[in-house]
Amino acid sequence: MIEGRNIILRPFREDDIGTCFDLANNLKERGEFLGRRLLAIPPEKKKFQENGWWEEHEGRLLITDKQHRRLGMIGFFKNRRFDEGYEIGYGIFRGEDRGQGVGTEALRLMSAYLFEAKPIERLQLVIGKSNIASRRIAEKCGYQFEGTMRKQGFINGEYIDQVMYSLLRSECPRLAELTST
Repeated sequence: MIEGRNIILRPFREDDIGTCFDLANNLKERGEFLGRRLLAIPPEKKKFQENGWWEEHEGRLLITDKQHRRLGMIGFFKNRRFDEGYEIGYGIFRGEDRGQGVGTEALRLMSAYLFEAKPIERLQLVIGKSNIASRRIAEKCGYQFEGTMRKQGFINGEYIDQVMYSLLRSECPRLAELTST
């Protein structure tokens, strides 16, 4: 468990699965940048039972507030076999919780944690070019814009441009500076 100033990142528990998938699959709440693909619970539940959604090169954590209300998810994964470091993805379940600093604090905590836990020099984010809110989160967390990947993503029936941001180990604050303890 990683406790920040306003949020907590913690491993998922089995009793989180149903509620979190209901929230993540709510098309009205999930926003325009995650597309319309629904997440299927049975294969994800099987994977959870195998490894708790945590492996050496990929994992996801639940984002909660200090009262343990489920706010979103954040995870990391190896994007391509030969790339160094990891890519991070995140999402906040409800529109009312976006724009409140949750995504920013979650990304800062996860980035600092990964640099302390893994022998890597780089993290990256791939964000829809028109997703201004997520781009602001990246920039607030010190991620640097690297470029545009034209027609790289397919969301809601159309190809979209995506942008890449990166953060190097030397640019990231230490986890102890970000946690409440």
